[in-house]
Amino acid sequence: MTETSADTSHIRNFCIIAHIDHGKSTLADRLIQKGRLVDDRDFQDQILDTMDIERERGITIKSQAVRIPYTARDGARYALNLVDTPGHVDFTYEVSRAINACEGALLLVDATQGVQAQTLSNMYLALEHNLEIVPVINKIDMAAADIGGTKEQIERDLGLDPEAALLVSARRGTGVDELFEAIIARIPPPAGKDGAPLRALIFDCHYDPYRGVVAHIRVFDGTVRRGMKIRFMSNGAEYEVETVGVFKLSLCEAGALAAGSVGYIIAGIKTVKDARVGDTITGADNPCGAPLPGFREVKPVVFSSIYPVDSNEYEELKTSLEKLTLNDASLIYEKDSSAALGFGFRCGFLGLLHLEVIQERLEREFGQSVIFTAPSVKYKARLRSGEEVFVDNPMDYPEEGDIESAEEPYIRAAIITPAGFLGNIMTLCMEKRGVKTNMTYLDEKRVELIYAMPLAEVLFDFYDRLKSLSRGYASFDYDMTDYKPTELAKLDILLNGKIVDALSQLVFRDKAYERARAVCERLRDEIPRQQFKIPIQGALGSQIIARETVNALRKDVLAKCYGGDITRKRKLLEKQKEGKKRMKMVGDVELPQSAFLAVLKPSAQP
Repeated sequence: MTETSADTSHIRNFCIIAHIDHGKSTLADRLIQKGRLVDDRDFQDQILDTMDIERERGITIKSQAVRIPYTARDGARYALNLVDTPGHVDFTYEVSRAINACEGALLLVDATQGVQAQTLSNMYLALEHNLEIVPVINKIDMAAADIGGTKEQIERDLGLDPEAALLVSARRGTGVDELFEAIIARIPPPAGKDGAPLRALIFDCHYDPYRGVVAHIRVFDGTVRRGMKIRFMSNGAEYEVETVGVFKLSLCEAGALAAGSVGYIIAGIKTVKDARVGDTITGADNPCGAPLPGFREVKPVVFSSIYPVDSNEYEELKTSLEKLTLNDASLIYEKDSSAALGFGFRCGFLGLLHLEVIQERLEREFGQSVIFTAPSVKYKARLRSGEEVFVDNPMDYPEEGDIESAEEPYIRAAIITPAGFLGNIMTLCMEKRGVKTNMTYLDEKRVELIYAMPLAEVLFDFYDRLKSLSRGYASFDYDMTDYKPTELAKLDILLNGKIVDALSQLVFRDKAYERARAVCERLRDEIPRQQFKIPIQGALGSQIIARETVNALRKDVLAKCYGGDITRKRKLLEKQKEGKKRMKMVGDVELPQSAFLAVLKPSAQP
């Protein structure tokens, strides 16, 4: 079957969706092996996870597309376009974009853990886009597998036919042949007309330093060919297509992409802003009437500022962020500045893991040395003048006397846990100011807890502690709800009596002391000692609520005194004391990068 064929009945576009660690990448590995896309000697686990950070952490961060050739039992040849998606709640936007390019989804459920929070969340996401859902029970070879119980959960929790669920062991390859046949039989072929004007959706991009922007597209109508002139509908930019191709682990050139196909185009796009994820591509000579719906607007929940360690590298950081946003459309940024750190960018992230991943990608892929400020959420402040302002940056926080009331964002947290861990998890949620709104026993072993919680409390160590308390069995998912009144305060960190604006934080007033104490203790261990004492203070307005001191280094001024009168030694010590006083008056303290990173770590939070 050629790419220019008008017959879409032999194409299947599908994605794999699941909760984190249910075996999506392993199943994708088996499908790729069966499709003979790679020799056994060249094969490596998590073959679609191309970034080092994905392999190190064992998680999928970027959705990856690959075309798998398959010959069915009846001899017909098919082209299966697979998109492997992330499972962590911070990368839901990646999943939603992948779903837009598909007609069906394999919903993977771990036989040892059953239906979990992200399983439900991702299924609803697929249903919103009218995808055909094929339930797959994975890890059936494990000793702890409970296939019967998992089938009951699929029927009760997901409302799907348990008898239609396929039994698979992705690790051993059991049931993969039956899965291929089910993909052909149960996932509908794409609709679309080759003769219609071109309409293609950009669902992802990446930047090639030699060839410019590589746009990952799904063609809904028409055909895109090499040499064709295309237009981006959002901004009217026009380019000539240089290369068209499909994904087969590497970029594989093809003559054209027909309706229903998933692939890529290269058109010498050097202006990064011209190619936007969610935009519609059409023909410049024969444009379509209306663009495709695109994607819902991403709403960041965590905010932090990024600054280059060397202020001369600001332009390089700007270019790196532009290229990174091509590959991660959920990253939002705008210009920012700080008295302590100079010029930088205020960024919005989908969660703390997303923030960590962006930091590592900037350092590894683009060679940037960057400093991140403490994360914050977007608060709402009502001023005495009647005006309402949204504040995510402590530097923009109004004066205390101007604020009439403040509100913070709340989430609806859904936690599914084995009943044995219920007490510890409820204690953790109460500690994080959570209010229980519902508790449902899903069966005799599992409980679903619904809590209304402040988003700011979930940011730092909630997820790690939840996993520790439940030995990894509890699952967590959340949705933004609304704003509720709170007692908000701006915590300033003073170094040698001077406020370091980059370390300021917006905190819940009752927890300000614990937060200030934790930050001061961490900074005390990170700041190098000087020849004078350095006070580190946490303050609410003019009130100091916490203090730590970095003790002075003492130069041995008595080294040259061999015996002699004690008054001579005293004279030298007094002279040293006077010198240290003068040094403290004019001395500036340099903050190392590790000090800023220390404030970010969970152990620096209460």
